[in-house]
Amino acid sequence: MNRPRVLVIGAGFAGFHCARQLERKLEAHEAEVALVTPRNYLIYSPLLPQVAAGLLSPMGVAIPLRRTLHRTRLVPGAVIGLDLDARACVVRTITGETRVERYDLLVLAPGNVTRTFNIPGLARYARGMKMLAEAVFLHDHVLAQVELADAASSEQERTERCTFVVVGGGYSGTETAAALHLASMRSLSRFPHLRPDHVKWILVDAAPQIMPELGAKLGQAALSLLERSGIEVVLQTSVEEVTETTVRLSGGRTIPSRTLVWTAGAAANPLIDALGLTTVRGRLAVTPELAVPGRADAFALGDAAAVPDLAAGEDAICPPTAQHAQRQGKAAARNVIATLRGTPLRPYRHKDLGLVVDLGGTRAVAKPLGVPVSGPAAQAVTRGYHLLALPRRATQARVGAEWLLHALAGGGELIRLGFLAQRTGTLADFEHTDAGLNQEETKAALTNAGVL
Repeated sequence: MNRPRVLVIGAGFAGFHCARQLERKLEAHEAEVALVTPRNYLIYSPLLPQVAAGLLSPMGVAIPLRRTLHRTRLVPGAVIGLDLDARACVVRTITGETRVERYDLLVLAPGNVTRTFNIPGLARYARGMKMLAEAVFLHDHVLAQVELADAASSEQERTERCTFVVVGGGYSGTETAAALHLASMRSLSRFPHLRPDHVKWILVDAAPQIMPELGAKLGQAALSLLERSGIEVVLQTSVEEVTETTVRLSGGRTIPSRTLVWTAGAAANPLIDALGLTTVRGRLAVTPELAVPGRADAFALGDAAAVPDLAAGEDAICPPTAQHAQRQGKAAARNVIATLRGTPLRPYRHKDLGLVVDLGGTRAVAKPLGVPVSGPAAQAVTRGYHLLALPRRATQARVGAEWLLHALAGGGELIRLGFLAQRTGTLADFEHTDAGLNQEETKAALTNAGVL
């Protein structure tokens, strides 16, 4: 059938929920839906720190697309070039080949990439927490460092291997430091040559406060919980250089460490820059209806788009959070359907459900519906929120069962999966940000494919 084709770029929270909503609300004869993504699963990224800590299996945070999207055509690859006038994009498949995908309506949700800045040694030695593979590699790496420290013959080597630096005081960095600190401390009874004072976790951020979205009072509560647990928090400080065995901070302090976890920077996908359109803080400017200005056939959302925050007032844009991305995905689907059916578009508006931060064990802070809570009550809210937010009942059951199992067993698994024998698992291994095409290269590729 000659149906309009809706092409969704990206299977993060925004793209996934858009495609899922299109399947639910569109009749099969109204449009064909295609989704371009290099992965065949959605990562539930808020739980990645628990994968790194061994509390959840990788399968626990991976929602299989082929079990949740039944009428969407999956294109396994990444978009490296896009021509809005030609309504076509260039896709590099997971096997390295290139192909062209055409569309009638576009949903642009490619997400963001890690910003590494020009810090000597960062890409080579730092580790990320953006991808599922990075979390698994980090789990192996931390456990390997503790095992090697236990077998070390010098105090210097033991100090370097047992000192872990996490850069970035946002949700990802804070929860990663908290989860891995708790996991490493719980494991010490299995290592006879290590004492609690050997293991140090240091959280570094350039801002004066961790997680400023929490507000001053709840942010201070989170800071106190971290420090009482034994994590050193260093604020208003940046990283100046990373080597194999040291991390040098601004102010002259040098930390002996063989582990740097980088969660401090995020930038819009390079695909956005290549379009040559108006951006706001690196994100594509869009209307309140999530439409690309001047185009009736393209929508943008999620981390790649500067979506006006109508609930926060003039000139405010929505923060790049999973909660916003999920809601924007559903709102974009409604407006795609409205475009197909010739009905008016609706602006994106939201009511903030609050914030949840897991700080390990019974420690947590939360702000459900604006009400600040901390401690075990906040942990119950946090776990409940994540279970409800997981988009598949089988995944909810798996995560709930693993939490219960590890609560009874007293911690995560002390098993290395063997990845480090082949790769280092650093940012240089995973964060590829230079694979895109500029507009001239995109047009050349489309011309060669007979599109232009």
